[in-house]
Amino acid sequence: MFCGEKKLLETERRVKANDREFNEKFQYANNRIHTSKYNVLTFLPINLFEQFQRVANAYFLFLLILQLIPEISSLSWFTTIVPLVLVLTITAVKDATDDFFRHKSDNQVNNRLSEVLINGRLQSEKWMNVKAGDIIKLENNQFVAADLLLLSSSEPHGLCYIETAELDGETNLKVRHALPVTSELGADISRLAEFDGVVTCEPPNNKLDKFTGDLAWKDNKYPLNNEKIILRGCVLRNSSWCFGMVIFAGPDTKLMQNSGRTKFKRTSIDRLMNTLVLWIFGFLVCMGIILAIGNSIWEHQVGDYFQAFLFRDEVVKNPIFSGFLTFWSYIIILNTVVPISLYVSVEVIRLGHSHFINWDRKMYYSKRETLAEARTTTLNEELGQIEYVFSDKTGTLTQNIMTFNKCSINGRTYGEIYDNLGRKIEINEKTKPVDFSFNPQADSKFQFYDHSLIESIKLGDPKVHEFFRLLALCHTVMPEEKNEGKLIYQVQSPDEGALVTAARNFGFIFKSRTPETITVEEMGKVVTYRLLAFLDFNNIRKRMSVIVQNPEGQIKLYCKGADTILFEKLHPSNEELMTLTSDHLSEFGGEGLRTLAIAYRDLNEEYFKEWFKLLEEASRGLDMRDERIAAAYEEIERDMMLLGATAIEDKLQDGVIETIASLSLANIKIWVLTGDKQETAMNIGYSCNMLTDDMNEVFVISGQTAAEVWEELKKAKQLLFERSTGFTNGYAFCEKLQELKLGSTVEETVTGDYALIINGHSLGYALEANLQNEFLEIACICKTVICCRVTPLQKAQVVELVKTHRKAVTLAIGDGANDISMIKSAHIGVGISGQEGMQAVLASDYSFAQFRYLQRLLLVHGRWSYFRMCKFLCYFFYKNFAFTLVHFWFGFFCGFSAQTVYDQWFITLFNIVYTSLPVLAMGIFDQIALDTSYWTVINHVFIWGSIAVYFSILFTMHSDGIFDIFPNQFPFVGNARHSLTQKSTWLVILLTTVVSVMPVITFRFLKVDLYPTLSDQVRQLQRAQDKATPLKSHKRQPRRTSSRRSGYAFAHQEGYGELITSGKNMRVKNLPTSGLGKTMYNSTSWIENLCKKTTDTVNSFSPDRTVKL
Repeated sequence: MFCGEKKLLETERRVKANDREFNEKFQYANNRIHTSKYNVLTFLPINLFEQFQRVANAYFLFLLILQLIPEISSLSWFTTIVPLVLVLTITAVKDATDDFFRHKSDNQVNNRLSEVLINGRLQSEKWMNVKAGDIIKLENNQFVAADLLLLSSSEPHGLCYIETAELDGETNLKVRHALPVTSELGADISRLAEFDGVVTCEPPNNKLDKFTGDLAWKDNKYPLNNEKIILRGCVLRNSSWCFGMVIFAGPDTKLMQNSGRTKFKRTSIDRLMNTLVLWIFGFLVCMGIILAIGNSIWEHQVGDYFQAFLFRDEVVKNPIFSGFLTFWSYIIILNTVVPISLYVSVEVIRLGHSHFINWDRKMYYSKRETLAEARTTTLNEELGQIEYVFSDKTGTLTQNIMTFNKCSINGRTYGEIYDNLGRKIEINEKTKPVDFSFNPQADSKFQFYDHSLIESIKLGDPKVHEFFRLLALCHTVMPEEKNEGKLIYQVQSPDEGALVTAARNFGFIFKSRTPETITVEEMGKVVTYRLLAFLDFNNIRKRMSVIVQNPEGQIKLYCKGADTILFEKLHPSNEELMTLTSDHLSEFGGEGLRTLAIAYRDLNEEYFKEWFKLLEEASRGLDMRDERIAAAYEEIERDMMLLGATAIEDKLQDGVIETIASLSLANIKIWVLTGDKQETAMNIGYSCNMLTDDMNEVFVISGQTAAEVWEELKKAKQLLFERSTGFTNGYAFCEKLQELKLGSTVEETVTGDYALIINGHSLGYALEANLQNEFLEIACICKTVICCRVTPLQKAQVVELVKTHRKAVTLAIGDGANDISMIKSAHIGVGISGQEGMQAVLASDYSFAQFRYLQRLLLVHGRWSYFRMCKFLCYFFYKNFAFTLVHFWFGFFCGFSAQTVYDQWFITLFNIVYTSLPVLAMGIFDQIALDTSYWTVINHVFIWGSIAVYFSILFTMHSDGIFDIFPNQFPFVGNARHSLTQKSTWLVILLTTVVSVMPVITFRFLKVDLYPTLSDQVRQLQRAQDKATPLKSHKRQPRRTSSRRSGYAFAHQEGYGELITSGKNMRVKNLPTSGLGKTMYNSTSWIENLCKKTTDTVNSFSPDRTVKL
């Protein structure tokens, strides 16, 4: 990526609002971005420079120069320049096409329109013309053009909601606050135009979660942090409009600072070919020296006898100088040992392999009508050598869709269906879901299959009602009612959205909220609860609670959270129910579901008032405020009564588990690099079978300092070694470790399955120079590595670390803009055309719609491309050595005079025409383990076709007609016709063919008979089973078994409870002043209909079942 004008390194940034003249003094970058490699002027020199990095291209250019010297050239210059220009042109056209699409993508982004405040009025301006200091207006669902300081918004108190999927992969909403002093500007254009505040802040950097600076305005200074900044790549959500001041633009934005450079990628085959060319050139030089020495000796001893009838210059009569000229002549003649047609053929084969990927119907995703696409043609064989896969999580492994799957209420599980004999029925597409048509406000996308749960609700089971009442009350969801009466939930966490939507469908509909109340429609009756307290979520508590008072005056605490935490807060009388629910949670966790425990507590009014005074005192305190508030929460969140548990499925994409298993069998290691929180990533790890309970150990690195990270890595390494070797003594461990200093040796020594989990903060220290080798050594030993809360740049750094120190071929796969840097850094970049847009696809080398297609891309297309290319190279070099060495041996018979056995046209056409088809056919169509005992259509077309082409050209060149047109170039009239009438000619052809083929046939026969390969054994087995009856297909087994892992709202951010109770995120509405009658709806009709519909079906359900374990 080229980032525009070069400027001095910034130490701090000063930006003045509405003053372009002031800001231009600092030469800040404008908002234009460049991700392309070339422009019209630089394309030719840069592309040629890249192409001549290939040793062979430079080698043939050197030969072309030699052929222009008449004293040493016995071949015409066109034998080299034509194929050289052809190769350079084909490659240049391909590179230009790739870069054209990058330019097209850049132009689409740069030409987007924004409303910019210029000269006191809003004007539509292209993104590329936006500059630092400009004030921009954004509207709902609009992308943010640059890094902005939020000034004001349509929401109360200057709040706005943003989605950061392109930055960190998370689709949950985040809140940004404007300064109170600027939020008063509102949408008043005149006041915004007069705003002349000066922002002094940090220089451009790639830290997405940090911003430091201050705003100077009206003789006051106001501190700024990350909560006041909206970054480029975000999308404004749930806010009608907002105004912001541009701080960083274009390449200075944090999104672009996290984008890696577009690199020139070359495969290991390319590097191998460069090495082979050097070795073969050395071999060529050796042959040239041998023949040159022979020429000098021959000239000295015999050459004088020929001077009478072979005229030569006086200079050439010197034997030593004659040998010198002969050396260069033979370099030209023998250059066909590495013909440039090799590179033409390689490009043609790669193009064919790319089309096979594009045409593969098994990689076609019909739901979105998306084909797999090879966006480059130069990396196909590298797919067959992948050792490490670096994958994003959200949208790549998962669909990022949370669904309420199962639940446990009062010791009974719901979510599974059984037949009349009590046998479990597997749920599939044909299974009939519960009909929620009785509920006019039900979400049509929600599906649940266990009809017994809806029956329990209809029968008025108090525990079930209390369960869904809790789900409808205890959350941070914000409702939004559309004009057509449609209720939309704006969720901060997709987990919460799934739970509230489930409660909505089962008749407990969350309707609205104010800072003091929550309104819920319970089975058709609208009830308004008074919100007394909100006990917010954080990563330490791992739970959240609300304290509400119902219209009857009862005060209740509703709590949901991780079962490991919540079970410790239960009343002793819940022991039996807790054991049963714990078993259910284990069952849910074994299926990879995200679990959550549910509990409540009845409070009397006096106790609550005393506790609330304690909370207020803690909130007012200055010393240890957070600790005192946490202690107050602990005080009231005890002696709770267990209601049950929920199980949410973070839906994996189809085939993810099978794909990961197949890649693991192929010894490909998969690392997950995600912006999500640790618990979320671990849950997906268990869902994908990347983490299992059978693992020897799961190491979690979460140190807050470099010393803590080093200590955790050291302990992990010691534990790895102790478990594998039996050393329990620390001194013995250190002694042995000194002997096994190299990571590869340690990796071979360690046995067992291990996993490593590390968060982004700790990873920052682990990637430092003094710790990176330690981290890499442990990570490479582990079967699974999951990096959580990582920035886009950290993703690229992890990929670079493995590339540099392990010398391994890497692949990165992702679907969002936050994955672009690692996609560019890896040897192979794969983009998934998912829900987060096409940014990753545009930066990738290959793209498709589903993660499962990676298995076919690597294990079929990659493996075949690699084997085809290797066999092609062996075949190609074999035929060219056989062809070229004839000139070497002929030198001993022609006095080392650098004369050719073949005419120039035969030399020119040998590789381009005569022998091109068979090697191309093998390189493009050959399949592993498909060494057939018969010729296919391809064999016939390419073999007989090559022979037919040879004879047709041969007779044409030796014909009278071509001689009449070009008498100097084709003087051998009738030569072919007379030669082929001789029986001895055909006998020589037959004997040569038989003698050449017999050793190969003999060797193959003995090898298959004595040392059969796996392919040979499979082929023999298939022949033996041709008449055998095909095996019946087995029923699909459950996908995994592992223990439960709580998955409570892990995408949550602390602070939402404070926002809700403060009312800062509430719009002012006319609320009912008194009485529940004013909040009641005339909704009893659908309840009556529901009862009528269910009268006949209640008795058809079997009595309550409890799961027996």
